[in-house]
Amino acid sequence: MRVTENTNYDTVRDSISRSKEKMEKLQGQSSTLKRVNSPSDDPIGSAKILEMRTDKVTNDQFQVSAKMAEMFLNNTDHALADLSEIMLRAKEIALNMASGPSSSEAGRIGVAEEITQLYQQAVGIGNRRVGDRFLFGGFKNNTPPVDDAGKYQGDDGQIMIEISKDVFVSMNVPGSDGFNTLPRKALDTNKEYGPNVNQRAPAGEPESGADGGNGSAANVNVFAELQNLRIGLLTGNTPGIQSTLERLDEMHNKLVSLRSKVGSRLSGIESTNTALERHNLTNATLNSALEDADMVQVMGDLAKEETVFRSALGSSRRLIQPTLMDFLK
Repeated sequence: MRVTENTNYDTVRDSISRSKEKMEKLQGQSSTLKRVNSPSDDPIGSAKILEMRTDKVTNDQFQVSAKMAEMFLNNTDHALADLSEIMLRAKEIALNMASGPSSSEAGRIGVAEEITQLYQQAVGIGNRRVGDRFLFGGFKNNTPPVDDAGKYQGDDGQIMIEISKDVFVSMNVPGSDGFNTLPRKALDTNKEYGPNVNQRAPAGEPESGADGGNGSAANVNVFAELQNLRIGLLTGNTPGIQSTLERLDEMHNKLVSLRSKVGSRLSGIESTNTALERHNLTNATLNSALEDADMVQVMGDLAKEETVFRSALGSSRRLIQPTLMDFLK
């Protein structure tokens, strides 16, 4: 086979070009510390790397949502704890004043003022908010859910937030559930959720909704019971004061139950966050194995390819013979 000068030139050019291309690729890996810098470096590995990056972005957003829900639930738990303390203090006052002979009119008026303060504190707790959102308003969380008269103006909305794929948790407790022992659906829909739902019959008469009337348990409202206790203290109605004891205890038990539910939600969020962090760590390990370069091997290959390149340059001088133009120079 006849080998022409053009063939020699093409051979030299191709060998040098291939060597330079390999050196360029190795140089890119050494500068970025990445084995895969473009999809063409490893098409299958690149697809997996992109998938894991997408998972990380998604998981990071889930964790942001979980942090928001955790913040709301923690503040809700603190608010319910404060309401529980108010119920305990009101019950303590009712116990001390339940015996007519042991309580004077001046003493009752004095503690009635404390009940007024407790009532105002309860309204303030009902209107607590995180940022510009009220905790107990349900979906109506842009306006105060409780007015000065203790009337609830929110709704029953449960704000569900996704903390993992197809895993949702309620990040709020609506005031209709937090301030009453019975849910709204168990009450007469024509009645307001507030002090008026808990008007009690005079002492000695059967109460509507408590083994009399409709035969179902009566609802207990936080604000109504504080007002009932205050009125009983101001009027010296000892049977009325005594009747609040059981209802205050019912409300306290309801608040404890709600705190338990909130705690279980917080526990679920924490478990989900732990699982997401573990998943991100696993993805990071796999991503490193697919994408990161072995620098020892890269530097060794780069040194070897540099030797190959120098050898290609040296052999090209011997392969390409001098021409008449070289002598004319």
